[in-house]
Amino acid sequence: MFTTLARRSHTRLLPLVMLLITAGCEPDRVAPSSGLDVRATLGGEQTAGYAMALEPRAFEFPADHGPHPDYRNEWWYWTGNLTSADGRGFGYQLTVFRTALSPHETDTESAWRTRQVYMAHLAVSDLDNRQHRAYERFARGAVGLAGARAAPFRVWVEDWEIEGNPDTTFPLRLRAAEDTVSLDLELSPIHGPILQGDAGLSIKGKEPGNASFYYSYTRMDTLGSIAIDGDDHEVTGLSWFDREWSTSALGRDRSGWDWFALQLSDGRDLMFYRLRLVQGGMAPESAGVLVEADGRYRTLGGGEVALEPLAHWISPDTGDRYPIEWRLRVPVEDLDLTIEARFADQEMDLTFGYWEGAVKVSGSATGLGYLEM
Repeated sequence: MFTTLARRSHTRLLPLVMLLITAGCEPDRVAPSSGLDVRATLGGEQTAGYAMALEPRAFEFPADHGPHPDYRNEWWYWTGNLTSADGRGFGYQLTVFRTALSPHETDTESAWRTRQVYMAHLAVSDLDNRQHRAYERFARGAVGLAGARAAPFRVWVEDWEIEGNPDTTFPLRLRAAEDTVSLDLELSPIHGPILQGDAGLSIKGKEPGNASFYYSYTRMDTLGSIAIDGDDHEVTGLSWFDREWSTSALGRDRSGWDWFALQLSDGRDLMFYRLRLVQGGMAPESAGVLVEADGRYRTLGGGEVALEPLAHWISPDTGDRYPIEWRLRVPVEDLDLTIEARFADQEMDLTFGYWEGAVKVSGSATGLGYLEM
């Protein structure tokens, strides 16, 4: 039986616009949804006064691990597939989103006053029991409730936090607990960072500025513990770390995207996002990257990748319809992959609804990964 447990942790201090900052995608809907519109969230209608992603820039680390408050939206995104010593499988997601409610600070002596607000999502998929648990939090970036800094690296929303080594940033420690679920993980990159798009400038639309700055650590050794319902599990596996910031990401004719992050058993990693057009079909700016086992990588244009949904699932909770099995082909690399959800109901039925879950890969290569829709 597929079940989803969700916690809605709202705060009266945050305006509704805070809910408009996630990187998730609108599903392939067959019924009206009360979810918020990603196109309005990440579009270019409210850009005055904010910095824009217009051309490639030099990345600086560790500074770029920290916040970029002059841009409207930003996120730190971790996902992974983990296995316990007795072979039990888990998927996890821990994500922190920042949004600026205005381009300039307001002069005030109040310690509570801030234009930066944060949202965080935590999800754990118990793969053997086919149970997905998802939670969310909101906090303003003031009086220590939430925030981000580059050195020493830390991103947090209340006591959900990600901390880096004070001297070297990595390894990272991820800690979060809610209800009867908790995780405490240590992540060490095998290679990276991988600069997505044009030296880190990821184009999402035709209009200038419809882009983000985007880099990834596509393969991170992971160890630690996951607890569910009082049972502690020591786990190991691989994680994926995505970083993006922007002001206007989606053009007017883009409705959202489907994002694949795949870690293949031969040591290669593959990321591809399909930008969806409002009228249907894939936008030409769809793109990805193929990372070799030694860390060398090359970008993939939308014309190099063919995507075909093979099977769908309809959520009994929201009525939304999601493709949960795909065929992904990269002919120039002799890749012909089938990507299948490790179980269907990994829907993030939170304030901002989307599907994000663990997948398995078969075909010309095998592996595991995460899919966001």
